[in-house]
Amino acid sequence: MRTTYMAKPGEVDRKWYIVDAKDIPLGRLASTVASILRGKNKPTFTPHVDTGDNVIVINAAEVKLTGKKAKTKIYYHHSNHPGGLKQRTAGDFLANDPEKMVEKTIKGMLPHTPLGRKMGMKLHVYAGTDHKHVAQKPEVLDITNLI
Repeated sequence: MRTTYMAKPGEVDRKWYIVDAKDIPLGRLASTVASILRGKNKPTFTPHVDTGDNVIVINAAEVKLTGKKAKTKIYYHHSNHPGGLKQRTAGDFLANDPEKMVEKTIKGMLPHTPLGRKMGMKLHVYAGTDHKHVAQKPEVLDITNLI
């Protein structure tokens, strides 16, 4: 009788990928990177085990917002105090804090569980082209043909 292969946490082989976000639509970038962080691109994908790879996203400041999203899409958060609802447009968010915007978008596409938070820790976002993960020898991943 054949059984389905289930990966074990100790036998997961992790790689490092670098993704250039320049002129790529934000949602397509986020869904592709979230899939890699989760490990769905591997044949050993197991839903209850973190089988994903580490991803470095560079040029987050040059990600593309299509349509009228820069003016009409609004990000909300609350300070948990009365009258503490804060809001900012996507264009303002991208101009002031592009790393946080890209990170928030990608992490929103991961599971909202302790396992999803562990997967999110393997994401590294930088606004420019410089990053501090040269020692890991990341492979360049061209996601334009994956989209």
